[in-house]
Amino acid sequence: MWLIVGLGNPGTKYYKTWHNMGFLAIDLLAEKTGITIGKSKFEGEYGKGKIEGEDVVLLKPFTYMNLSGISVSQAARFFKAEPSHIIVIYDDIDIARGKIRVRTKGSAGTHNGMKSIIEQLGTTEFPRVRIGTGPVPEHWDLVDYVLSNVPEDQRVEVFESFEAAVEAVKDIIKGKYE
Repeated sequence: MWLIVGLGNPGTKYYKTWHNMGFLAIDLLAEKTGITIGKSKFEGEYGKGKIEGEDVVLLKPFTYMNLSGISVSQAARFFKAEPSHIIVIYDDIDIARGKIRVRTKGSAGTHNGMKSIIEQLGTTEFPRVRIGTGPVPEHWDLVDYVLSNVPEDQRVEVFESFEAAVEAVKDIIKGKYE
């Protein structure tokens, strides 16, 4: 069983913000695989299906970003997903806008949602797909920036990275990490 998590904040206020890249990418993954996300549990929304012949659960934690680990750990325990089979998709200000980076493990960096997940799972040994949203513009506070809407003139570039994130998730499931 694979648990694929898209990080973000619930509600229309946050829908097209930099911090919701994980939610938006998981929505595209659901659309492309025919998986419906809509069941409420684990302090979030989830849906079950298959990707690349493997059983998967797609999860959107509704705990708000900084407490994402609560939802992820509940779902991981329920579905008996090993850390190596938990893929987290999230925004990263240390990566250029429109780019993605895949890692099989690593620290949380400055990302509070990832800090929460690592704390709750007790490990850094799980794959992640990071979607670039950086750099933070000069004279902007980090929190204000990640909670601001993606400007119209940058949406195409940023949202195209979701396609790459979807393919990265499929590659991870197939065992093609690098």
